[in-house]
Amino acid sequence: MRIFLAGASGAVGRRVIPALTGQGHSVVGLTRNPSSAARIEASGATAVLGDVYDAAGLASAVAAARPDVVMHQLTDLGAGDRAANAKVRVVGTRNLVDAAKAAGVRRIVAQSISWAYEPGVSPAVEDTPLDLHGAPDRVATVGGIEALETAIAELPEWVVLRYGLLYGPGTWYERGALMARAAEEGNLPANADVSSFVHVDDAASAAVAALDWPTGAVNVCDDEPAPGREWVPVFCAAVGAPEPARVDAERTGWARGADNTRARKELGWVPGFVSWRDGFAGL
Repeated sequence: MRIFLAGASGAVGRRVIPALTGQGHSVVGLTRNPSSAARIEASGATAVLGDVYDAAGLASAVAAARPDVVMHQLTDLGAGDRAANAKVRVVGTRNLVDAAKAAGVRRIVAQSISWAYEPGVSPAVEDTPLDLHGAPDRVATVGGIEALETAIAELPEWVVLRYGLLYGPGTWYERGALMARAAEEGNLPANADVSSFVHVDDAASAAVAALDWPTGAVNVCDDEPAPGREWVPVFCAAVGAPEPARVDAERTGWARGADNTRARKELGWVPGFVSWRDGFAGL
């Protein structure tokens, strides 16, 4: 297949390229950073410089690539700016979908998140509604996800990868990164809120597998949703941070984790790190 990969220099994208080319696919990787182009080329893809906010330029790049599939791994998380990331999800996705449609692409695979679901008791499954009625800052995040998922569903075939919290090299959850610094400063409490994680290598493997998955949303996370009281102390120890403060407040309603049964049982995807406990040990 010919694949146009937006976000080719990101934590997931840079792992997706060698996996795709190793299976014989032809990859065109989009990056806005000239310094990333050489790394993309070294991974076996063709690098294209462009900006997803330049709709005309993006449309030209996609048309020139003549892809069978567009893969959306766009984020803007380097500076920890959630507003910038929401903009990518809304505006960047809109431009990418329009470019794909103009080029006659039938299939798109896109990165989403698994903590956008409405409040509930148990880990969320894929048909759980998104949480569009919470606090304003949460609605801004979830609204960006809704815009992304609505846009990609305009193509005849689409897969939404609702990733758990990404950890490992190039993510917020590694030594020296954003969440490790928060832990070092005592700003990562061990509370009752439940999270689901996915190692960045497993996120990439799911993206490649999704080339053949049926249309729909899929929770891509490990087997063990866990409250902060369990995972935060393990993460702190892994990154050399002090023991965290324990918070006894009740769980936030939406912080429920996600259920990966569909990925595992229906689609045959098995994470290499079945639990964050194993993955954190390598941080």
